Amino acid sequence: MSDLDWQPLASVAALTKRAALLRQIREFFHQRNVVEVQTPLVGKATVTDPDVDSIAVGSRFLQTSPEYFMKRLLAAGMPGCYQLASAFREDEEGRNHNPEFTLLEWYRLDFDHHRLMQEVAELVDGVLGSAKVRTTTYAELVGELDGPRDELDLAFANACDELEGRWFITDYPADQAALARLTSDGTAARFEMVIDGVEIANGYWELLDAETHRQRFQRDNELRRQRGKPEQLVDEAFLAALDAGLPSCAGVALGVDRLVMLALGADHLDEVLTFRQ
Repeated sequence: MSDLDWQPLASVAALTKRAALLRQIREFFHQRNVVEVQTPLVGKATVTDPDVDSIAVGSRFLQTSPEYFMKRLLAAGMPGCYQLASAFREDEEGRNHNPEFTLLEWYRLDFDHHRLMQEVAELVDGVLGSAKVRTTTYAELVGELDGPRDELDLAFANACDELEGRWFITDYPADQAALARLTSDGTAARFEMVIDGVEIANGYWELLDAETHRQRFQRDNELRRQRGKPEQLVDEAFLAALDAGLPSCAGVALGVDRLVMLALGADHLDEVLTFRQ
């Protein structure tokens, strides 16, 4: 008989509760007439984000999120939609990380980031119970620190670790807009939700202009070169969809495993995962 540990990480009770929470999430969107979609887990291109390392599978990549595919659907006429999907990132291990994780991503037409923040809070209230959500800005967390990007990222991460309760963080610097548009005051129309020091969601009032995206992707690859990371080819199909016309929308990605962990009062992702490989 094999002495390998074949049993799941989480208890059957925890996995049953997880399944119930996934049904609850689907019902949340059903009540709002948001359509569930399914997109490929493997693609010819991946993100250029210098802070994200993709997993290559031959000449293709496991997707770090369904974002590009979902926006292509929106450009083709899909209404507001959501997806519960596996996502993949290289070298992410630990209490709050696993290379494969479950991501809930959704897009709402004619929403801005403020309206989407309200919906995120409503979803979280449904899963965790109602509680006050406070809001702070990136600058308020980081303070007057003005230095290299790596130092700012570390200061920001350390400040988030200390947050107790539920928080929205807004008004990111323009160089950290990712795929968000910029507001009239020059800050990014981006938000993150942090609960008891755990990042739960990252959302944007989406940038629609293909040329600005291309410039940002080029800047990403320059940062990747500086960090000794391989450059990534730009997803031309995604840019073509933007050129065709992405409708005004806001979108957010939410870490389901982390949300379930909080709902169960768990201290580690292993308490809500089936297996690590």
